Amino acid sequence: MAQEEISPTRGRLAHFIGLGYNLVMLTLRERQKQRRRDRIFRTAINLFREKGFHQTTATDIAKASHVSRGTFFNYYAYKEAVLLDFGAQLLSELREQALAELAQGEPPLEVLRRLWDRLAEVSERERVLLSPLAYELLNPDPQRAKAAFETLPLGDLIAEILSPLKARGQLRQDMSLERISRSIADVYLLSALRWAAYTPGRKLKDEMTKFLKLMLEGALAREAPKRAKMAHT
Repeated sequence: MAQEEISPTRGRLAHFIGLGYNLVMLTLRERQKQRRRDRIFRTAINLFREKGFHQTTATDIAKASHVSRGTFFNYYAYKEAVLLDFGAQLLSELREQALAELAQGEPPLEVLRRLWDRLAEVSERERVLLSPLAYELLNPDPQRAKAAFETLPLGDLIAEILSPLKARGQLRQDMSLERISRSIADVYLLSALRWAAYTPGRKLKDEMTKFLKLMLEGALAREAPKRAKMAHT
């Protein structure tokens, strides 16, 4: 019995149907993976808040998330990586607020000060999470420190805020915008760590405001001093 020949049109149709099926299955798998990651993330953050970051183990997170310990590490190579996701979400929200204010014509320095206040408020509120997150930026493992730095580009956000001042010549011209912005971001990191370790009884907002003022005094361009006229008689 002769086999039925498959026309080129039918062959192409079958090919496209197969591609569509594979795409649907891939999308479903990706959605399942994302839902699992979200569940692990939420569970981990809740446990960190309830038990403390250092008191919570990867096994605790896996068990509460109803996944194996190996599955947890498939999504997060180490506990601090969960905090990186948390910090990235916070920074994204702060960036959205700051850029919206700039778009409305708010002065850049005022936008920066508001960002600073919001950083202080969230750092105080989420101290149990943000303190170990800040230390991750100083991790002695260069690969992990780099991953933290790239995930939390606070300096880039500050640069976006200050760029109009740089364009108008209102920032120092002997320093790049990137250097100024990253230095200000470093001030947040160091003041937050210092506050958490040594002065938790004080308001972080007061400490951060003091250091921001000092930084801006050095970053803003100053008018050239007028030459004093020499009096001759």
